Amino acid sequence: MKNLFYILITFLFFTSCSEYQKALKSEDIAVKFTMGEQLYKEGKFNKASRLFTQIVPAYRGKPQAEKLMFLDADCYYQTQQHYLSGFRFESFAKSYPKSEKVEEAYYKSALSYAELSPVYSKDQHDTDHALEKLQLFANLYPESEFMPKINQLAKDLQYKLELKAYSIGKQYNHIADFKASISTFDNFIADFPGTSLRGKAQFYRFDSAYHLAMKSVESKKEERLNTAISYYNSFKKTDSELELVGDADKMIEDLKEQLEKYSTKS
Repeated sequence: MKNLFYILITFLFFTSCSEYQKALKSEDIAVKFTMGEQLYKEGKFNKASRLFTQIVPAYRGKPQAEKLMFLDADCYYQTQQHYLSGFRFESFAKSYPKSEKVEEAYYKSALSYAELSPVYSKDQHDTDHALEKLQLFANLYPESEFMPKINQLAKDLQYKLELKAYSIGKQYNHIADFKASISTFDNFIADFPGTSLRGKAQFYRFDSAYHLAMKSVESKKEERLNTAISYYNSFKKTDSELELVGDADKMIEDLKEQLEKYSTKS
């Protein structure tokens, strides 16, 4: 019985492969559509995609095109070809705005673009693009069941942009380019007022201002000391980053000691 079972499985496997190869070589687009749809239902998305790709141009303008375009896009989505799936779902949504699948198409398009977002250390052009697509979905379907996922993705991508900007400021601080660090953190704090990295950004802005003031030429030192102290005061107003407070408190004493010299002179 076991041998018979294995023989049957082998027969079905080769029969299936043979039918698929025939469909690939066939010039009958209906045969390709039928076989592609069957493979899609079986979860064989790569094979289905090969067939759909062959016939999409031939079905343009026909009644079956709506279904075909959605299945074709979803094959790319299921095989994690996110650039293609994002583009194909977006094209589907624009071509069939009244389709019952249009909301799902916009949703999967947004998810596809979100998957293209790189790690924070790289250029974030794709992250900005993904956020635009997530916002588009939120604007179109604010009551959608997909909104919790959309909101979480937007939050994650937004944090990635914050981390990118923060890391640039910290890198300037690390290489002792203190002017660039201060400017970057000024922009960061203005651009991301609600960021969870605000406390750390304020500390490293103060740290950069401290070093810039302490090493400053005499003609600019008093002004820079006062600027550094103002940054310290901003940092102290934050509730977080308690582990950095000790360092900040030590530095502020140095700044005040230096500033006293100018009070004595006047």
